[in-house]
Amino acid sequence: MNKIASCINLPGGLLNRLSDIVGAAGLVTDPADMETYIAEQRGLFRGETPCVVQPATTPEVSQVVKACQDAGVAIVPQGGNTGLCGGAVASGEVILSLTRMSKIREVDPVNFTMTVDAGCVLANLQDVAEAHDRLFPLSLGAEGSCQIGGNLSTNAGGTAVIRYGNSRELTLGLEVVLPNGDIWDGLTGLRKNNTGYDLKHLFIGAEGTLGIITGAVVKLFPRPRVRSTAFIALRDLDDVLEVLGRARKASGDTVSGFELIPRICIDISIRHTEGNFEFLEGKHEWYALIEFESSEETLDLTSAMENFLASTYEEGLVVDATIAQSDSQREQFWFLREAMVLSQKPEGASIKNDVSVPISRVPQFIREANAAVAEIYPGTRPLAFGHVGDGNVHYNLSQPVGAEPQEFLDHWDEITGRVVAIALSMRGSFSAEHGIGKLKVHDLAAHKSPVELSMMRAIKTAFDPKGLMNPGKVL
Repeated sequence: MNKIASCINLPGGLLNRLSDIVGAAGLVTDPADMETYIAEQRGLFRGETPCVVQPATTPEVSQVVKACQDAGVAIVPQGGNTGLCGGAVASGEVILSLTRMSKIREVDPVNFTMTVDAGCVLANLQDVAEAHDRLFPLSLGAEGSCQIGGNLSTNAGGTAVIRYGNSRELTLGLEVVLPNGDIWDGLTGLRKNNTGYDLKHLFIGAEGTLGIITGAVVKLFPRPRVRSTAFIALRDLDDVLEVLGRARKASGDTVSGFELIPRICIDISIRHTEGNFEFLEGKHEWYALIEFESSEETLDLTSAMENFLASTYEEGLVVDATIAQSDSQREQFWFLREAMVLSQKPEGASIKNDVSVPISRVPQFIREANAAVAEIYPGTRPLAFGHVGDGNVHYNLSQPVGAEPQEFLDHWDEITGRVVAIALSMRGSFSAEHGIGKLKVHDLAAHKSPVELSMMRAIKTAFDPKGLMNPGKVL
């Protein structure tokens, strides 16, 4: 674990000023109460802060930011604190938590939009959309605790990107408090607005380094009425792309999920998570979880899935398959997929990579990365899974059985360096959906071109000349 720098001392009078702005209910100073805000999810970092400020409105956020700017005190914006790269870890700065800003401001079913506070929990947005016969499709493992402001600040992806896109594609407008305290009201629900720079894109994926997202207008979609979900065994890793292409065609391009799963992930999920079991007879090297969905009730997606599987089985691309016969069985398929992440921890130390490559290069990437890792540290167990439909591979590595955890982790830089180099050689990315945060700052500096870095620094300087907004993250 990396120890973050010591906590700063607040200038005289600032704590009282913050208390006057947010009230006693909005200021946390007790060390025990601040623990959940300074503990990073993966245990890679541990932060420190003099206080956690919890504004309840956008004007309060503005006043807090102005107070901190006047005092020369840096701020770390924080949503649900579920990030995986340390982007919400404080190094002595004031933590500004959006937890109290959890209002649904407006639902416009006719415009297929919802306007929300940044502190709304993602699962709540999904529920509200469903109550209005609509779908908000962003879905990820932490949806029960992550907040939409954090999702947008990291441009979160999730399992439905193949059909609906990343958070960026799901956002029409933003409300942002700038580093000087000004409030930008960009809460538009327009699909077309060709009036100069589209400013919202500066803040989506910026991880709070250019301002604090306090509200958003997000897209809604027709609520799915029919679904068909299948768990299949593939003949070979190289067949996954052909199977994906055929699934899109056979379903009328209604594929909303396509997850690649190696055998080892099934083994550890069954071994360490109660309620998981084998869905197919026999053991196979590669599997996929496929889901079709549509809002058109008359579409027979079950028949479409059956026909698709029959044709791919006849040609030997799919060697076994089962289709969910109920919602509960569908949920069981997805439960196994989500359990793969937590089930890795009992297997010992792990080195995790969140990379992306063009979809057509996914099998090649996995094979080349596996070979490179085996050369560096023989016996390492690759868990290469993820959203093949958008090219995102979660390339996680578990230590060899019986190995010394720290000895394995000592090879983190060498292994990650090779894995990233392979992804970049295919015009890929070293961070597909988890962002940069604190963990990957040096990777960004090493792999972005001088021109790109210069442009990014110019934007940062223009918005945050004092460098007080989430310092040490991204750049």
